[in-house]
Amino acid sequence: MPRFAANLSMMFTEVPFLDRFDAAAQAGFTAVEFLFPYDHPVEAVGERLERNGLTQALFNLPPGDWNAGEKGFAALPARFNDLKASLETALPYAKATGVKRLHLMAGIANRGERLAIEAFYKSVAWAAEFFAAHGIDIVLEPINPRNVPGYFLNDFGFARDLIQELRLPNLKLQFDIYHCQIIHGDVTMRLREMMPIIGHIQIASVPSRNEPDGEELNYPFLFDELDRLGYAGFVGCEYNPRGKTNDGLAWFKPYAGVKP
Repeated sequence: MPRFAANLSMMFTEVPFLDRFDAAAQAGFTAVEFLFPYDHPVEAVGERLERNGLTQALFNLPPGDWNAGEKGFAALPARFNDLKASLETALPYAKATGVKRLHLMAGIANRGERLAIEAFYKSVAWAAEFFAAHGIDIVLEPINPRNVPGYFLNDFGFARDLIQELRLPNLKLQFDIYHCQIIHGDVTMRLREMMPIIGHIQIASVPSRNEPDGEELNYPFLFDELDRLGYAGFVGCEYNPRGKTNDGLAWFKPYAGVKP
């Protein structure tokens, strides 16, 4: 049975961020993820996790100036020093939360440019080697161009090839089913092909990015497929609730309370 992690950047937004840990636990989640913790004291984040007995499944490395449209800088040749500094920024949060995987964002760049590709390979290897010493995986997530136009990493095949070429034990694929359906389709066959390199999975309905309870994808089938494939990681609920979060959790009730 899949182990679901509530995404606190998108769910339970009816309450302030730190109170979302409590709300997720009360709703039956045993794990959480979020985009970024850096606006909050590291001790406060760790305390909320411990208080509620929650596992931190994932969060992102610093993306640069998010409000100005930056989406990471791993593929930006001139931002390598920023990349290195971002790892140091994230490390205290990783230690305080006990997280075992961090998402490295590529940034807005042209994948047709050689220097961008070289910068991305260099940044990925540096980040993976930096966090290997702390027992943490780096995951790479292809993001569809409809939601983030111009994002460098917008192809699952490119991500797969890079991971297989670098052959770093703690470098994995973040397989967001929502993004895969929009970019490529054929989700089930891609899960079957890429399962050996998958370190984290995320879900949302397509095309609305709401609760995973309808529209294009048959999520009950996909959840069963994850069991058939032996996936033992977390499934992040990275979706926008249609209304109040708790009102849209009927899909989750059969899985509530499943322990990490």
